[in-house]
Parts: sequence; C-alpha cells; structure tokens
Amino acid sequence: MRLFGTDGIRGRVNAHPMTPETILKVGLAAARVLKNEHGRNMVLIGKDTRQSGYMIESALTSGICSMGMDVTLLGPVPTPGVAYLTRVLRADAGFVISASHNPFDDNGIKIFSHEGLKLPDEMERRIEEMVAGQGVFRRRPGGDEIGKAHRLDDALGRYIEFVKSTVPGDMMLDGIKVVVDCANGAAYKVTPQVLEELGAEVMTVHDKPDGTNINRDCGSLHVDKLAQLVKEFGADVGIAHDGDADRTLFCDEKGAMVDGDHMMGMLAVQMQEAGTLKGGTVVSTVMSNIGLERFLGARGLKLIRTRVGDRYVTARMVRDGYNLGGEQSGHIVMFDYNTTGDGPITALQVLALMASTGRKLSELAADIEIFPQVLQNVVVEQKTGWNSDPDISAAIKDVEHTLGKGGRVLVRASGTESLIRVMIEGQDDAQIKKLASGISKVIKQKIG
Repeated sequence: MRLFGTDGIRGRVNAHPMTPETILKVGLAAARVLKNEHGRNMVLIGKDTRQSGYMIESALTSGICSMGMDVTLLGPVPTPGVAYLTRVLRADAGFVISASHNPFDDNGIKIFSHEGLKLPDEMERRIEEMVAGQGVFRRRPGGDEIGKAHRLDDALGRYIEFVKSTVPGDMMLDGIKVVVDCANGAAYKVTPQVLEELGAEVMTVHDKPDGTNINRDCGSLHVDKLAQLVKEFGADVGIAHDGDADRTLFCDEKGAMVDGDHMMGMLAVQMQEAGTLKGGTVVSTVMSNIGLERFLGARGLKLIRTRVGDRYVTARMVRDGYNLGGEQSGHIVMFDYNTTGDGPITALQVLALMASTGRKLSELAADIEIFPQVLQNVVVEQKTGWNSDPDISAAIKDVEHTLGKGGRVLVRASGTESLIRVMIEGQDDAQIKKLASGISKVIKQKIG
C-alpha cells in the first residue's frame, strides 16, 4: 500500500488515507520506526489552519503516545517553522499536518527527520509496511511507559524571532510598502509581524482563517488578485504565500508576477558577490525556465536540475554541499538559514535585497529574461511506457529540431495524476503553443 507521495501523505479528509483509523496507524508505525533513533523519544506536531487539523492531530498524537513517544504540539505554524523547531529542540521528527496549496477539504501529513529534512524514502517505506500489516499493533508499552503530549505555547514567537535573525541586526525596511496575502493559512501572523517589526508599511489580506477558507481565491495560486491590490495600495511589492507558507510568490510595483526562477537568480547574484554561494551553483527542477539557466551561465554560475519536487532539490543540495535551490513555484531553499522551502524567510530576504541595493523589484527581476513557457496536460489511461512509443518520440524530436538552441522541450508523466505533461519554452509564444499542441495530439492519439 503506497501512502507517501513526493510531498508526504495527502488526500481528501475522511477518505483513505486521510481517515482517523489510518492516521492512528501512521502514528503508531512512525513512532515505532523513530523510537530510540536519537534518544529523545519526542516528536513535534504542527499544522496549518484547516478545520480537519484538529481531528488529524488527535489521531496522530494518540498513535505516537501509544507507542511510548512524547508529543509536543505546536499549533498553527508554517511548515518551515516545524523544520526549524525540530532541529533546535532536538526532536526525533517533526510532523506537519497540511495539504499545502490544496482546498480546505484536503489534508496531509509531512514528516521531517531530526535534521529538519524530509524523512528518507527508506523510513517512509518501513512506515507504509507497518501500516499495511498488523505487526504495529503488537508489543506496545503500558503503564508509565505510554507517551505524554503537551503544547509549546511560544512556538510561533520562536519562529518569528528566527526569521528576523536571518538579516543583519541593523537592517530595516523603512519606507517599503508591502501587501501580504497570507492565504488564510499558517503564516497569517508570521510574515506581517516580521515585516512590521522591521519597519515596513504592511497591508495584510486573507489573514482571518476560519478553518474552511484556506487558499480559497487567495494566496500563491491567485497572484492576479494580489497584483490588483498592489496597484490600488501603491505598494512597492506584493507577497503571496500558500496555505502552509513553504512557498512565496511576488508581484512587483507594476503588478507583474515575480516567480521562483526570478528569486533564485537575484539571490544567487547577491550570494556570489558576497562570496557565499557554494560551488557557484543553484539547484532547481526540470521546470525552471531556460532564461534562468542562461542568466546564471552568463555570470559564470551553474544550474543543476532535478526531478520535480522540493525533496529532490534538497536531496541534491545535501549530497553535493550546495546552499541555494528551489522551484519555479516559489519554494526557495537557503541552507544557510533553513532546511526546507521557507516562505517568510524568502519574503524577508528579497525585501532586504531591495533595501540594500535601493532597486525596485521590477528592476531586479528584469535582469533575468524569462522565456515564454506553455504547459499542457494530456489525460491518459496508462502513464507508463509513453517514452518508448516511436511516434511520440518522433514528435518530440521534431519539436526539438524546430526550436534548436532557442528553446526547450520537456515531456514527463505526472507524479500524482494520470497525466502526461508537455512543457515547451521558446522565444515565440504562439509558436510554442502550436508545437505543444502537436505533441499533445500525438500522445492523445496513442495512449489517451
């Protein structure tokens, strides 16, 4: 039984696997795998603002305590806050109850290791095997060996102070006007408070979570609405988080979107000039724009691509010792500060760059020429074997020949849905749409 995807366990609440019964088993199995790994026998549990978080938190806590581990409940806190607190409190693991940018009636569970990194595949596999079997229900402790649960009342305050500590002590954001869209999610207090305490003038929207409005027509999936607010408010910048605040997208003062590729480019140059960019390299995924690659290459820097998913980005960064990576979608990982995508830190670092250089966000982003990109999804009956079909391969090669060095083609199977995704970048928007439709048509004819 497969539970874990590229970003933990996720699904519709009260449907498998997000039922109390299965989550209880996940808690039992995870505690058995983690118990005595590092000597604390203590895990953290944080969550976003979904109504179902209470149910999942209770079931998960019961399973973990039943196996003899203690639980520290953090309450609503951004995913990167859980990663940070797991490290500094020296917990055996950190659990995050969140479905990220999904609607409120979805939820999920992510698990960080004691190092604040996504749990290794091998440990996830062991948890899955125990949940599928019955062995996890045997040999449970009794009496005073059963675990305890308590709440850490100042979890959010600790994380806020940590975020502020990532810029110099004399750094202030005086004179910068910011609109922050909190997506009615986990950062609804964090980012506004951080920026206000550093002197920015902040207008906050979608900061009143009610358990059901997380990500609803707001946040990083609806940056167009943020753009309008930025222009109406006369702001210098707009900031949009997703529900668990591990990603950030921006709007500049003109309302134009500034995505993860822009952020990685501008932060890489800053770090290069400071002598802190390890290996002269940025790690991103196959989805990052060819424009970022050319921008970095022109400055003697390198872009390394991984599979889609921030866990693959961080794994490559750990393996080769790099300290800057991320995704086009706004997950930005700066290992000098945190071990996962951190929306509030990303927001602060970009604003600090604006303050230190005196440049507008539109000027910083303009340095990176982003090529037009089109993405088409083809529904298929079976998403394996497509890359061995001669007609599909021929269609892709024809487009690669047409684009030459002026573009890029990426065809891949979705990791979560029965889809083949066709992505093309090039210099002419109309041309790449036509080319993508051509490949999609062949895929649909062959395996759709």
